[in-house]
Amino acid sequence: MNELKEVATRAGRELEEAPALDILRWAADTFGSRMCVTSSMEDAVVAHLAARVLPGVDVVFLDTGYHFPETLGTRDAVEAVGGVRMITLLPRQTVVEQDAVYGPELHRRDPDLCCRLRKTQPLEEGLAPYSAWVTGLRRFDSPGRAATPVVGWDEARGKVKISPIARWSREDVDTYIAEHGVLVNPLLSDGYGSVGCAPCTRRLLPGEDARAGRWAGSAKTECGIHT
Repeated sequence: MNELKEVATRAGRELEEAPALDILRWAADTFGSRMCVTSSMEDAVVAHLAARVLPGVDVVFLDTGYHFPETLGTRDAVEAVGGVRMITLLPRQTVVEQDAVYGPELHRRDPDLCCRLRKTQPLEEGLAPYSAWVTGLRRFDSPGRAATPVVGWDEARGKVKISPIARWSREDVDTYIAEHGVLVNPLLSDGYGSVGCAPCTRRLLPGEDARAGRWAGSAKTECGIHT
């Protein structure tokens, strides 16, 4: 593990200014099948990039049981035409089973626990076979993500965490989507700036940042996967 951490730290320095494809080529050369992409299916940008350097790459998606139909439809479309191997992770309990144990609408009463049960825990279990995971984190998303390294060390999971488009601007993302015909969640064209679970996500108000519609009205800004 210490060796992997050193690899991540060195790569983070050396690849800070590298293009996203070069970062992913390094990752594919270094980890091969021990690398996966995680995606919330807001868009398929990172999955598309990764498939260009590692065709058939594993793409991990968390099906929380609370997703918008549009999000599940985006996942199915990426699986069908994206040149990737889609892996859908499920929580240990269905929503009905969770309600029986914790009471209904846990996401309203204790969103941190709900996220832990339906996102963080299944992801940790699903990442077990891999040494590295690729995310779509971008520094412009929120102040809390402004220091995201392109390659870093995930201390909690003991894995290399790769964010190849961390330095991209909103314009960079939009340009890549347009140039390559990348699949995008249709909710992003319907007033949503960021797409999470349906009960905890709303459309943006004028002037709000992209993630303001997540857990609106609470102090919560992250589900726990990236914190």
